[in-house]
Amino acid sequence: MIYSFKGHIPVIHESSFVHPLAAVTGNVIIGKNCYIGPGAAIRGDWGEIILEDGVNVQENCTIHMFPGKSIVLKEGAHVGHGAIIHGANLGRNCLIGMNSVIMDDAEIGDECIVGAMSFVKAETIFGKRKLIVGNPANAIKDISEDMIAWKTAGTRLYQQLPKDCFESLKEVEPLREIPKDRPVQEDFYKTLQELKRTE
Repeated sequence: MIYSFKGHIPVIHESSFVHPLAAVTGNVIIGKNCYIGPGAAIRGDWGEIILEDGVNVQENCTIHMFPGKSIVLKEGAHVGHGAIIHGANLGRNCLIGMNSVIMDDAEIGDECIVGAMSFVKAETIFGKRKLIVGNPANAIKDISEDMIAWKTAGTRLYQQLPKDCFESLKEVEPLREIPKDRPVQEDFYKTLQELKRTE
């Protein structure tokens, strides 16, 4: 659902997909080829939220801030399932792991990876290409070229997803039996752990 708030109407590029079960409110600007999953809440009621091109905000994420703030999720930022971004800025092509919390005035640098369930304290600043984990989160090493390539490939899937949703996503009644010719889904992307085992 898309909501205006105190005269602010979200601006969403036509190539981006916002799931009907997501809520985008107020002073929000969403660029090209962005994916906003069901259950996501992007609340621009007290401040401005900018999602640059190719950002994805997955299921059950929350993006919000204190009054008067403006935050930016830069091009290709990837926000994993259930993460909370509260008044923080995300760098280009970064990955925020599932159920992580990034607090007010924190800065996540370009091409950083924040591990799942990490807690980034308010006003913490991380430079480019850091692997960030823990509670409180710390940078434990630099990101390798292989990790960036893996992350970028995964985000590309989400940048294709809006087009796929516009073309094929529709509400249906469920089948009551499994059809004999049910298609098998292609195995086209490996987890980072699977990739490491094949090296």
